[in-house]
Amino acid sequence: MKTIYSKKHYLRNSLTELSGGQLVKPFESPERIEFILNEISQRKLGSIFEPTNQNLDIVYKVHDKNYINFLETAWDDWIKEGFLGEAIPTVWPSRSMNSKIIPNNIEGKLGYYCLANETSISQGTVEAAYESVRVVLTAVEMLKEEKSIFALCRPPGHHASKDQYGGYCFFNNVAIAAEKLIEEGAKKIAILDIDFHHGNGTQEIFYNRSDVFFISLHGDPMEAFPHFLGHADEKGMAEGEGYNLNFPMPPNTTYHLW
Repeated sequence: MKTIYSKKHYLRNSLTELSGGQLVKPFESPERIEFILNEISQRKLGSIFEPTNQNLDIVYKVHDKNYINFLETAWDDWIKEGFLGEAIPTVWPSRSMNSKIIPNNIEGKLGYYCLANETSISQGTVEAAYESVRVVLTAVEMLKEEKSIFALCRPPGHHASKDQYGGYCFFNNVAIAAEKLIEEGAKKIAILDIDFHHGNGTQEIFYNRSDVFFISLHGDPMEAFPHFLGHADEKGMAEGEGYNLNFPMPPNTTYHLW
């Protein structure tokens, strides 16, 4: 099996993550990719290829235009305010506030577009996120001649919704891949998400659609991130009813049952 990978993922190399009330080194780091690459090599799983140049307009079919513009300018806007650390939101449009207003100030925008503040924005973040999209689009292109492709994407993507980032995700790579395949003629797409955390972003993007069947096995959101989505009774809506299937697993679920 061929793997698509780009060294430009190193552009995303944040120094801070808010965890347990402390600023710590992010768990999602370049070292994760190096571990995976080493395993691919050790197990002789196939050749590794760099992504090719891709038209990125498909991103606008998956994500909100204003959200994309925010990601492209967030770091520069943050620096212009004179802040010395990485961009981390401190306020959100909570249930008692007007969630339809998008502030002009970068601190307000961060809160509007962020779903979890463990994910800081640092220099190079959006460039790495776009490169991750190129990786997955190259994989889609190669599927015309291959039965399977491994798109090694970093930053990851399944927590990114139409207009929010978090969980280390900025663009939803698998949703973009599905949208591209449909654009090229695929009638039905199935996405199987086996990450421990529910792919809330992927669910939100396709929740009203019947051309993408989303299935997720994950830790019960009553106990695990992202907490507010991923329950078994979420089946899809309108045309998408019956095309969303969640299997939340309680703590201490065995590997066999999973």
